[in-house]
Amino acid sequence: MQSIEHRSFGTPDETREFPRGRAGILKMSGGEVGEMVFEPGWRWSNDVKPIAKTGSCEAPHFQYHVSGRLAIRMDDGTEFIAGPGDVTSLPSGHDAWVVGDEPVKVVDWYGASDYAKQH
Repeated sequence: MQSIEHRSFGTPDETREFPRGRAGILKMSGGEVGEMVFEPGWRWSNDVKPIAKTGSCEAPHFQYHVSGRLAIRMDDGTEFIAGPGDVTSLPSGHDAWVVGDEPVKVVDWYGASDYAKQH
């Protein structure tokens, strides 16, 4: 049975810092939800790849884009830009980077558990 929970990213259970960004993780209802913030100049292949130690991002994502513009390139060459109000579902195998001078903020319901986590 589901219980009532009320949490804030202002007090996450865990914060993961990485170059030009951070992930705040809330543990709720047996799962985890993440708020990711990427500063201008952030790119997964430059800033998180050394932590993940994989060729591309292997974390699948289901995320809501709160602010900023995020370019995404899948390993198959598909590329698009997501912005505020967009929802993206990304399978494993992609790179991403901030477009422009505004930080990117996304809320990720699937994929935050191991994102930028030191193993």
